[in-house]
Amino acid sequence: MGTLTVWKFDSPDGAQKALDLLRSLQKEQLIRVNDAAYVTWPVGRKKPKTEQLHNMAGAGALGGSFWGLLFGILFFVPLLGMAVGAAMGALAGSMSDVGIDDDFIRGVRENVTPGTSALFVMTSDAVADKVLEQFKGSGASLLSTNLSNEQEARLREAFAEAE
Repeated sequence: MGTLTVWKFDSPDGAQKALDLLRSLQKEQLIRVNDAAYVTWPVGRKKPKTEQLHNMAGAGALGGSFWGLLFGILFFVPLLGMAVGAAMGALAGSMSDVGIDDDFIRGVRENVTPGTSALFVMTSDAVADKVLEQFKGSGASLLSTNLSNEQEARLREAFAEAE
């Protein structure tokens, strides 16, 4: 299984700009991007724009149904009402196996707001220290990952040093 990581940017176009860096790292074989999607939320919009990155998806791609379900739970269920929310909640329970639980959902909802963007990336075979070094200057902040607690703490520590 790969690692699902969510990076938040304090501008609506930050996640899109980080894609160039991610593509470059993949070309250098420092990371394998199995699948990715991003959310951009311009100020004044009621809901964010979401997009799956088909051109970067590798052999372990999750597919549009995964991203559709995830983004539906994160951003659209609150707008659809209780009945639909309950049905989506039942589906969301099956996503906890890949690190998507209530804390993940709550954290993303609280942080990805109008005027921000987020990059959702399923990766494997990362050369962590080299990837971190490149991402430190991107303005990204880590929202969530399904790494072990120890691995996530090291990642957060590395980014805290860059600020």
